[in-house]
Amino acid sequence: MPAQQILLLAGDFVEDYEVMVPFQALEMVGHDVHAVCPEKAAGDSCPTAVHDFEGDQTYTEKPGHNFELTHDFDAVDPTEYDALVVPGGRAPEYLRTYDEVLEIVRHFFEADKPVASLCHGAQILAAADVLEGRTCTAYPALQADVEGAGGTWEDGVVRDETLVTGQAWPDHPEWLAEFLDVLGTEIEHAKAAPADD
Repeated sequence: MPAQQILLLAGDFVEDYEVMVPFQALEMVGHDVHAVCPEKAAGDSCPTAVHDFEGDQTYTEKPGHNFELTHDFDAVDPTEYDALVVPGGRAPEYLRTYDEVLEIVRHFFEADKPVASLCHGAQILAAADVLEGRTCTAYPALQADVEGAGGTWEDGVVRDETLVTGQAWPDHPEWLAEFLDVLGTEIEHAKAAPADD
């Protein structure tokens, strides 16, 4: 199957692992990932936040890296993309206030294209009103948000047709594997040629 063009929605203080790991992993297997953020262009950066789980009642937050965007948000035409990735972190709580973001998200659901959402990314899906009748997950504190938007909550990584959701970055291995399966991505490992002695 040819490489697919994937849109990734980023924003200031997106969760560091949740934006960098999917971006790099999807590029690594040959997909073309366009990372965008409202009011920003290719070459601009989003600061990230590292959320960790250290035994407190909720996650801790520390400064992360700067994540460089690859494309202009204003140039996004969602019909040109095969799939969507919505990372978590602090960004989703304000990204959901952009009508353009919600319209982009709705396109992927209306066209039944693959969508991978992690952690607080569900805040955007709920605001876009695309969770009605869907089974999904998110960061556990967002169960009320998912159910309030008409979704059915499950723990762990959840796949509902073309929607793949996870609770946080520790879910990366299973979440990304499920998303690659939905995309139909086949990974071939080339055998290295024997070294000349």
